[in-house]
Amino acid sequence: MTNRVGEVVWLRWLLHELGVSSSGPTPLHRDNQAASRISANPVFHERTKHVEIDYHFIRERIASLEIVPRKISTQDQMADLFTKGLDEERFAFLRSKLGMYDIHAFA
Repeated sequence: MTNRVGEVVWLRWLLHELGVSSSGPTPLHRDNQAASRISANPVFHERTKHVEIDYHFIRERIASLEIVPRKISTQDQMADLFTKGLDEERFAFLRSKLGMYDIHAFA
């Protein structure tokens, strides 16, 4: 999540430098409940001390309204299309969400 937030901050800066204004916070879709809870909770458990700086960074960006985290169902996780072996039905569903269709399929 920290890497994605860093990329969003950089892209927002780049667009600003190019004269493109942003109309509000950038949505950050996530399906990892643990990362969401840790980034929203200012009290850290002893096992999360090594990631404390990362989550402070994320919380700062949420507080400044640069990003807004949004829950996405695991079933709708678009990254699965590129990172997991999927059955044909799930692959076709996620592919259609991208607006892509098999040009060789019969109509």
